Amino acid sequence: MKFIWQNYSIANTANKKVLVTFRYNFDNKYFFKETVEFSKDEKYNKFVLQPALELAWLVIGISYYKLFPDSDIILPFKIDTFQAEFLNKVYRNGLGQFAFENKIPLTKLPLFIANTNFKNNKNNLTKYTGQGIISLQSGGKDSLLTACLLDKNKQKYTALYCANSQFYPKVLNKLQNLIIIKRHIDSQQIAKMNKIGGLNGHIPITYIIEALTLIQTILLNKNIVLVSIGHEGEEPHAFIDNMAITHQWSKTWTAEKLLSKYVKNYISPNISIGSPLRQYSELKIAELFSQMAWQKYGQKFSSCNVANYQQKHNNSTLNWCGKCPKCANSFILFSAFIKITELTSIFNGVDLYADNSLVDIFKGLLGIDKIIKPFECVAETQELRYAYLLKKVQYANLPFTVPKTHYNYDNIFEHNKSLTINHF
Repeated sequence: MKFIWQNYSIANTANKKVLVTFRYNFDNKYFFKETVEFSKDEKYNKFVLQPALELAWLVIGISYYKLFPDSDIILPFKIDTFQAEFLNKVYRNGLGQFAFENKIPLTKLPLFIANTNFKNNKNNLTKYTGQGIISLQSGGKDSLLTACLLDKNKQKYTALYCANSQFYPKVLNKLQNLIIIKRHIDSQQIAKMNKIGGLNGHIPITYIIEALTLIQTILLNKNIVLVSIGHEGEEPHAFIDNMAITHQWSKTWTAEKLLSKYVKNYISPNISIGSPLRQYSELKIAELFSQMAWQKYGQKFSSCNVANYQQKHNNSTLNWCGKCPKCANSFILFSAFIKITELTSIFNGVDLYADNSLVDIFKGLLGIDKIIKPFECVAETQELRYAYLLKKVQYANLPFTVPKTHYNYDNIFEHNKSLTINHF
């Protein structure tokens, strides 16, 4: 079936809200409508807002395109060479895990083609004068650490959470100036499509949330978007032909640079987006969180998707399922720095190393017996090995040998230095 980006619209509502509607369809037969509610200031730059709306429309489409993936697409406006390159990476690399798990050949994914001799009017961007920081929050260790770093450096910011229901983590109420984006996915129509063969699977959700955050940033006249992503997502889980498959391509340094360039070229050179934690390994982030945020948030945060981030799930109080790769990954990282009584308390008193049902998950994380690394946002194999070997002797030992490694978790990785927040 042919996937069509239909249109998008924006409407002001009561109580300083803006409602944006994104529309898509297959063959002008199966229609989808997603609405997103934003907060707004009295005045905002409508000219800068338009290309941000367009970016979100393009990226959100992947949520619906994946139902019946095909190279046959209709984009109802011209794109230049860079935009075509950008969209091809979003839809191909971003759907890498989806294609791998559903056995979809790369030839079935869309190929965006630039219009001959077309140049987007990117050199005549409207002047943008917004000032201020948006800190994208989830209730996980990374984003709460960013909030702590901002507070430590006495920087003002607006905390932002993107919700797909009426619920949100109440721990975020402790942050500065919390606002909520409310995303209403067309779940009813998706369910109907699933009944006639529509596919489910992983999408580059980070890009979608970042695109929505850019809209909110402009509506509030801010100019810096801080996401919270360490050095992660770079290690392949598998391959399709020569294309490396990672769980969350949109969290990689390559993806951050690509989006930043798109924003500078097509929205405003005065808007910055990226991660102040990019320079750190996941283990270093766990150490910093243990030092700076555990006392305040240790019993309130969670990085477990199963327990908290399913659609429509009540995640007002964050929990840990204790059975998934994210829980195992977090347990390894924090076992290097947190006492057993404190760490096991967030997992219902269980030492996950002693849970026999998790052995294969730990093997996948630690690269043992050729078990594939779990498709989750987890640390790299070498740093997890190092973290495990750093663990306190009070924890149980896994029932297999973990090879020694000389991983340097203090290494500083390539990052956007203009977004760095000092932690000293």
